[in-house]
Amino acid sequence: MNKLSALFTALWIGLSGAAHAQSQPVVIELFTSQGCSSCPPADALMHKLAARSDVIALSMHVDYWDYIGWKDEFGRSDNTVLQKTYAQVAGRRSVYTPQMIIGGVDSVVGTHPMDVADLISKHSKSKKEVALKVLRSGGKITIAATAARPAKYEVRIVNFHPQRTTAIKRGENAGKTITYVNVVSDFKVVNNWDGRAPLSLSVPVKKGPAAILIQRSGKGAIEAAATVN
Repeated sequence: MNKLSALFTALWIGLSGAAHAQSQPVVIELFTSQGCSSCPPADALMHKLAARSDVIALSMHVDYWDYIGWKDEFGRSDNTVLQKTYAQVAGRRSVYTPQMIIGGVDSVVGTHPMDVADLISKHSKSKKEVALKVLRSGGKITIAATAARPAKYEVRIVNFHPQRTTAIKRGENAGKTITYVNVVSDFKVVNNWDGRAPLSLSVPVKKGPAAILIQRSGKGAIEAAATVN
């Protein structure tokens, strides 16, 4: 048995008998910006969320505030597009910062910790449609998953930096030095899956930590998630 086969075997052993109601970490995507004066409290809240074992907290810096005097060095147009896609799917006309998307479906202001806590509790208790196991070996991630019923899913890999610090010199947050957690540097859809047969794939991954998300196609609910270092 070669190394890759052994990895898949280990994954399937981990999945065998897994209930699709298994506990899954709740994914929180914070859309934030260094040019937004309302964002630092939400960025601070992310430190607490990232420390939780039942949460995958991802900082998605957008670029649409760059024009007001400070270019966010972590801002990415792909993050902006993702946020706008979430808004379109939900029927919202506009986007804002700081906004948290929880579980791929619920929107909340990132400076409302009690509302965030309530939504985390809601998603933690919800039944998930997908059981997921992942392993990293060198420059590849092996992914195994089963679905309770057929559906259209996207498998998304999100690369992130655990911490990044910036001294902001201009704009609404001028003079502040802020440390951000789990700053997303890249993400991509690596597979489309219909859930009919078990999922088995191995994909290359960049150095550093990454989150693996299995999400309903069209930016729907995140049905399974895991992280690798």
